[in-house]
Amino acid sequence: MSITIVKPEDIETRSMEIIVSELDGRTWPEPTFSVVRRCIHTSADFDYADNLVFSEDAAEIGVRVMREGADIVTDTKMAAAGINKAKLGSYGGQVHCYISDDDVVAEAKKRGTTRATVSMERGAEVAKGKPVVFAIGNAPTALVRICELIEDGSMRPALVIGAPVGFVNVVEAKEMLMEVLDRHGIPYIVPKGRKGGSNIAATICNSMIYYKG
Repeated sequence: MSITIVKPEDIETRSMEIIVSELDGRTWPEPTFSVVRRCIHTSADFDYADNLVFSEDAAEIGVRVMREGADIVTDTKMAAAGINKAKLGSYGGQVHCYISDDDVVAEAKKRGTTRATVSMERGAEVAKGKPVVFAIGNAPTALVRICELIEDGSMRPALVIGAPVGFVNVVEAKEMLMEVLDRHGIPYIVPKGRKGGSNIAATICNSMIYYKG
């Protein structure tokens, strides 16, 4: 087996060509297809061609609100680090991650709840002033709190990316999220099942931030 020499600037292009080829003709309308391709590219996992669930026009809505200056609230520093903040900032948006803030840590301990839960409450305050995309890559409790805040009328996100990864309450929290968001007419992108993660949450955000269509 020989190694093909590819110029660094051509690696992503060649990777996308391979992904499209291995999808064997499967395609989606843009910008949904861009999200699917980038999730596969990030993970080398073609399951994302089947497990990504998009509510009606979710990717289109995501592109639009990003370009209109929406902020992003995420539950992990890893996701926050992976989102292209400079490009988002050029549209007027910011990335917020409260998970390690001292007041969040103290409040979560005092209430006997998770930092992700309190972080979503901080995000709800941001959402009172401007459109916010919630991009969750780790904590099912974040999805649960988002559902509660929507149900009691405390907030209405512009879009929710529900991509926790793992085994405990992950599948159930995603199903709950989609049910609540469908009922309230709030757009979402969710990888069903156990798969996801901070890298996938960031990738979905970047797919919409980078989209040129």
